[in-house]
Amino acid sequence: MPDAGPVPSYHPFRSTRAQAQYLDLYDVRARQWPVPSEPAVIDTYYGPTFVRVSGPSDGPPLVLLSGARSTSLMWIPNIRALSGPFRTYAVDNIYDYGRSVYTRAVKDPDDLVRWLDELVDGLELGNPFNLMGLSYGGWISCLYALRFSNRLAKIVLLAPACTILPVSLSFMLRAVFVSLSPGLFAESFMKWLFTDLMCKDRRSRAILEDGVSDMRVASRCFKPKRLVRPTLLKDGELAGIKVPTLILVGENEKIYSARSAVLRLDKVAPQIHTEIIPCAGHGLSIEQPDLVNEKALQFLSRP
Repeated sequence: MPDAGPVPSYHPFRSTRAQAQYLDLYDVRARQWPVPSEPAVIDTYYGPTFVRVSGPSDGPPLVLLSGARSTSLMWIPNIRALSGPFRTYAVDNIYDYGRSVYTRAVKDPDDLVRWLDELVDGLELGNPFNLMGLSYGGWISCLYALRFSNRLAKIVLLAPACTILPVSLSFMLRAVFVSLSPGLFAESFMKWLFTDLMCKDRRSRAILEDGVSDMRVASRCFKPKRLVRPTLLKDGELAGIKVPTLILVGENEKIYSARSAVLRLDKVAPQIHTEIIPCAGHGLSIEQPDLVNEKALQFLSRP
């Protein structure tokens, strides 16, 4: 964040009105959180980070990182199951939508890893803790595992962005159009990316429609900023992940080929457990929540 005088009280929003509009919507969505929770705000070098804490106070810690252009609330379909045995910490990424407020720009992957490590320290989780991330959050989780494997028990990555394979050209082109004009392209992009959710049932279509609406509101309310682009890990980096790791990918994944991703991991990082989730795409945690919850809990609970 450039030093250009005092930071307005409504930062990172465009205005006081925009701040109120977004936070009102956020609070409406938060009422759908199906289990008791308590908020925590942790100060970091990059700004105060909002975390939604659920589950038994004596449960082993599980940190949840959301995908890009989303918030901790994306875990609503999963949190009841995950916070049964675990003390869960669902995070609003410091440089994305939600209630976290960045005070410094996040410029590269090292910034994200430093932010996450400071957040974990502030939460006083101790070692080891578990980490689970979807898409962009999965990529961050993987970077953290490479740097701080000694702090982790296990990690679960759901369709990690880039990381395993380059992002498909079709995804990149659609994402560019959405970034230029969310009002025009958000709906078509979301329906393409989450086809399995769109085709599942009426309730699932309503979830998708809410997601489109939320993206449009957020894009209008927040100041524009460029997220750090996810990176492709080298063979040696994937092979060097020593933390027990589970990667789940939907069979209809759009950001890359699920089958090709699993084949690469089997070849260069056979220590990583992989599974393809049927009847799911990039939104596998929402499209097939029961199966994803089951697979994640089986892996995390295994001695």
